[in-house]
Amino acid sequence: MDFKRELKERTENIEKILAVFAPEEQGFQKTIFQAMNYSLMAGGKRLRPLLIQETYRLFGGSHEAVIHPFMAAIEMIHTYSLIHDDLPALDNDEYRRGRKTSHVVFGEAMAILAGDALLNYAYEIAAGAFDLAENDVEFRRVARALQVLTAKPGIYGMIGGQVVDVEKEGEGLEKPVLDFIHEMKTSALIECAMMIGAILAGAGAEAVEMIEKIGKNVGISFQIQDDILDVTSSLEVLGKQTHSDEKNHKTTYVTLFGVEGAVAESERLSNRAIEWLEALSKDGKAGNPFLEELICQLVHREK
Repeated sequence: MDFKRELKERTENIEKILAVFAPEEQGFQKTIFQAMNYSLMAGGKRLRPLLIQETYRLFGGSHEAVIHPFMAAIEMIHTYSLIHDDLPALDNDEYRRGRKTSHVVFGEAMAILAGDALLNYAYEIAAGAFDLAENDVEFRRVARALQVLTAKPGIYGMIGGQVVDVEKEGEGLEKPVLDFIHEMKTSALIECAMMIGAILAGAGAEAVEMIEKIGKNVGISFQIQDDILDVTSSLEVLGKQTHSDEKNHKTTYVTLFGVEGAVAESERLSNRAIEWLEALSKDGKAGNPFLEELICQLVHREK
């Protein structure tokens, strides 16, 4: 398998899917559409829609049209969270994905509205999957997937983690609190993506529960690597400001355990996730070598 080539092709396909669902920039309110698309179509890893797709394939899903609205929706939710995270009231970052952040280009008010609009539009788009369901069984799967999509980014997931992150800013955190923030703020949406893919493919309850655990490990590992790159990389490579955590006085795995300790923990969590994926394959329930390699590459990424 030529992983880099396949990753490029799959990412390009996701860009096409996003373009289909992106709002047209017209009408009296076209500024909000421009602000939404400015951030949504700014590139990036497209990890979350990719995880939906690859987990769907992991469990042998065969009607990929039904996952496309969810792939677009989860990237919209992720993008809204980035727009709000960059605001002066939170991280106050000026660069994201290699260019000026939304509030710098459109102003704070429009950036807030763009984030709100992307969140609302995401659910509007995802609900369209009901019209694509081919039978009652798939209709019920869409309903369950939509429940996950509404829950994981919310107050018991991503937003809950963001709340604790904001409240604890400037405080020295112990590992349990830091893990809670990472699990909620970052892992929740990755768990969400993988669970949606599994549910829509018809995976059983036990398999979906295992996928949730895998997503949790992948998410924490991903966040630790993000913290490492904040210290070791540069604006030119990452496309966003580095040393942001230091500027905002945030505790990270790097501040607690050093770069080497953080790297070791990231690899441990990633390896455990891959082991669980391999166990699913050995049980004859699933198999996707690309997904396993994707998780491995996330730990060793440079941006």
